[in-house]
Amino acid sequence: MKKQIIVIGGGETWNTYEDYINYLKNKEYNPYDVYDGGWKQTMQEYLGDKYDVLYIKMPSRSNAKYIEWKIWFEKLFPYFEDKVILVGHSLGANFLAKYLAENLIDVTIVQLHLVAGCFDVTGGFNLPESLNKVEEQCKDVFIYHSKDDCIVNFEDGQKYAKALPSAKFIKFENRNHFLQSEFPEIVQNIKNS
Repeated sequence: MKKQIIVIGGGETWNTYEDYINYLKNKEYNPYDVYDGGWKQTMQEYLGDKYDVLYIKMPSRSNAKYIEWKIWFEKLFPYFEDKVILVGHSLGANFLAKYLAENLIDVTIVQLHLVAGCFDVTGGFNLPESLNKVEEQCKDVFIYHSKDDCIVNFEDGQKYAKALPSAKFIKFENRNHFLQSEFPEIVQNIKNS
């Protein structure tokens, strides 16, 4: 039986709707600048046939709201298999941490991977005071953050490490926001489950 991996990518939040409108007005548009998901899109290839990688596209990624992501995520529950592996990148990491800290999932989560996760963020994604339920639900938790991340401060990764003391905190020097096409460390950690 294949091991199931659910992957949730990032997004952006804004303090106000006006901030979001200003962002849209001022952002330079390039129709050839299409982000393909990088390592999230190549995980299946590198993990092989023993895994089933599902990359979930969350709603309204450029103006993300937690309640919308929560509704969408819960639509996946009928498809979850026991011993699932959850992977969140950027805002996706924050979402998974918040969701698991506030809710219980009826399947065993063997691994949770939080990649370049933001810790303090708007749009309803603010984390609760305690992340204890995350550790209670997840057999193994991995936190990945790079010191040169230009999108999410390295300190956010340190905050996750402090809030999740049993997690393995893996520090990098030069991976920026993990937008590369390969991520061998996460592949290896998943295979070691």
